[in-house]
Amino acid sequence: VFFRKLGSLIKNTLEKCQRENGFIYFQKVPAEAPQLELKANYGLVEPVPFEFPALNAHWTPETLAAFDLTKRPKDDTAKPKPDEEVKPLKEPDIKPQKDSGCQIS
Repeated sequence: VFFRKLGSLIKNTLEKCQRENGFIYFQKVPAEAPQLELKANYGLVEPVPFEFPALNAHWTPETLAAFDLTKRPKDDTAKPKPDEEVKPLKEPDIKPQKDSGCQIS
């Protein structure tokens, strides 16, 4: 069913585009695409090559080895706590008040 409707859908879309182009933009569609300049001469900057900053003298192999996470102390407090039972709260009985000063007109 889709392929049967596809031809008429494309034809209707093309006619609509041509009609709206004539009404709104008043531009003729060229038969052949113009050749564009590939190198822009305005609005662009030259890319700056990225360079890593020099390493600080404090970052020695001994310092980097101190960040080994496999040697961290065991943390016993990381055990999940058992869920406590949630006690229901009694909701207050709210009665509408007529003396609030608000009026609906």
